[in-house]
Amino acid sequence: MITLEKRSQPSRVWAFAAPVMAVVLTMLCGGLLFAALGKSPVETIRTIFFDPLFSEFAWFYRPQLLIKGAPLVLIAIGLSFGFRAGIWNIGAEGQYIVGAICGAAVGLAFYPTESIFIFPLMIVAGILGGTLWALIPGILKVKFDTNEILVSLMLVYVAEQLLASMALGALRNPDGMGFPGSRNLAKYDSASSWISENAGMHWGVVLAFVAVIFAYVTLSRHLFGFQVRLAGQSPRAARFGGVNPQALVLICMAISGGLAGAAGLFEVAGPAGQISIDFNVGYGFTAIIVAFLGRLHPIGILLAAGLMALTYIGGEIAQSNLGLPGAAIQLMQGMLLFFLLMVDVLSNYRLRLGKKAIV
Repeated sequence: MITLEKRSQPSRVWAFAAPVMAVVLTMLCGGLLFAALGKSPVETIRTIFFDPLFSEFAWFYRPQLLIKGAPLVLIAIGLSFGFRAGIWNIGAEGQYIVGAICGAAVGLAFYPTESIFIFPLMIVAGILGGTLWALIPGILKVKFDTNEILVSLMLVYVAEQLLASMALGALRNPDGMGFPGSRNLAKYDSASSWISENAGMHWGVVLAFVAVIFAYVTLSRHLFGFQVRLAGQSPRAARFGGVNPQALVLICMAISGGLAGAAGLFEVAGPAGQISIDFNVGYGFTAIIVAFLGRLHPIGILLAAGLMALTYIGGEIAQSNLGLPGAAIQLMQGMLLFFLLMVDVLSNYRLRLGKKAIV
């Protein structure tokens, strides 16, 4: 009989091994999925995980790692603050959308004026938009003890309807002959976030690396980081230690919303280029997987974002070259979170077969 026995303290070995095992199990089960779809498992896994880095066209795909990875890093870093403190912001996708809308609205309001001040104003608007959208569930939790998971998630659907409204109405390109979508901000010099399009570098990539450094220093060296960790590990001890739980909720929601809003702004001013009905591609939800796969650690999140960016790029290659359905790639990303949560149990529990410990 196999039973679970709680460890006296979490296993550091399994804490680091769990993400690696989750990736391996995802590849194995993903291979079985692809085989069931009539595709070669080996060829498909190679196409998704290795071709973007080592194929003859890798020079073309590698810049895409920065483009796809930057928003994932920004959003996941923001979410990690709340997750560490036991505050569950699941609505980063909505904050990403609202940040993009607010930032784009500022840029389009000045069109076609050329000024070095327009893009900084767009950044501020994007961060404020995401922050205010995230503070809605934060304030409701503080004032009325609502569930931030449900409220933040429901606000994603509100944000999606707002996005459709803006693409069809207030932000629609007046020269677009009635088609939905705004002007192309990437071609409007004062509103473009590109540093070098050929290299995949835009200001969002720079901010992503800055966010990693900021989060690492804050969580490991600053009093606020200690309060975040303490609140997540022992809320009662945190209250005795002088931590204000209500203020912590608002601050963590503001950080996660602000970074998600910034990610949306840089995306709409660079890779996406415009506000459109299908602007959001699920970065806010994928970032949740990135945050946990990276163990809520800034460096781990950076590496996990690179891996998830690979699945986006490799998935597009597999769809084009192998005829793989897009839903299969999304399912594989979901598998990654499922296996991570499954294997992560071994960090706090050991398996026993009768009286003998297995792991």
